[in-house]
Amino acid sequence: MEDVVTSASFWRGKRVFVTGHTGFKGAWLALWLSDLGAEVTGYSLPPPTDPSLFGVARVRGRVRHMDGDVRDEAALARAVRESSPDIVFHLDAQSLVRLSYDEPVATYATNVMGTVNLLEAVRRSEGVRAVVCVTSDKCYENRETPRPYREDDPMGGYDPYSGSKGCAELVTSAYRRSFFGVAGAAAIATARAGNVIGGGDWAKDRLVPDLLNGFAVGARPLIRFPSAVRPWQHVLEPLAGYLRLAEALWDGVSGAADGWNFGPDETDARPVGWIADRLAALWGEGAAWERTGEPQPHEAHVLRLDCTKARRELGWRPVWALDEALRRTVAWRRALDGVADMADVTLQQIRARQGALAGA
Repeated sequence: MEDVVTSASFWRGKRVFVTGHTGFKGAWLALWLSDLGAEVTGYSLPPPTDPSLFGVARVRGRVRHMDGDVRDEAALARAVRESSPDIVFHLDAQSLVRLSYDEPVATYATNVMGTVNLLEAVRRSEGVRAVVCVTSDKCYENRETPRPYREDDPMGGYDPYSGSKGCAELVTSAYRRSFFGVAGAAAIATARAGNVIGGGDWAKDRLVPDLLNGFAVGARPLIRFPSAVRPWQHVLEPLAGYLRLAEALWDGVSGAADGWNFGPDETDARPVGWIADRLAALWGEGAAWERTGEPQPHEAHVLRLDCTKARRELGWRPVWALDEALRRTVAWRRALDGVADMADVTLQQIRARQGALAGA
């Protein structure tokens, strides 16, 4: 299949419901959908950080914003019913491994029961044709082997965050087979991505935000696991996969209602220390980092995704290689420090990514 550019003609006028639109990935997705002409309703708690992409890029002015918690079954069902969406993207989550050690109950309540509540809301609403539930590459039972994980590998999770994402995958699969496998029902899929980077991420204990925030004030950020290997990608790469997957679900593409990996090329699975060195070089001004000597909770050392299925069956592929992703991330942060219009900066990067694929 040829590489597919996300179609504005498809999304124009579609009613789209996005949970977690105040978060990092959700705000990028809400802006992209709005730019494509979709009528976006976002349902979420307030932004998890201050500042946030939702705030600095003025996302609220481009979508219908609904304050709400996915753990509140009744409120979520009411929001879905009132917005009457054609397509649903479920991104709301507790997304941090380290926080899941401190707040395991809240992590499972949000990531597992939040998914149950969303699927229940869709099941009891009319008109929804496609649902993309976003989980994580950490949903897999990670054996710490070099082989990239494929969609049919078993679910698992060492820490509460990873376990909650494996559970969310199992919940979605059970709902799909139990309630949505009939004519006229919504088509349900899950999407798994690697470590995303990009402008507007201020989450605590995340590598790139910690590095750039430190560099900006002349500090030497501390790195926990410089030898850990992760599949790094710009946030727009998996988001493009989610959009393409929703289009395939809408069109009734055979096999689309399933789990999907949207990760970078294997050459872009790099050690944390390599990322830190490259960001320091791109930032300049003598930027540097140090390794912390304090004991740390367990985190996976090696994790890669096999995205052959998405390439072959959806025509999706990553466009920006890792170095370009890092350049774009630094450029976004530099623009913020220069008091630029961050809505325009963010939209320009979205359009540049689309243009790069169209011209490839």
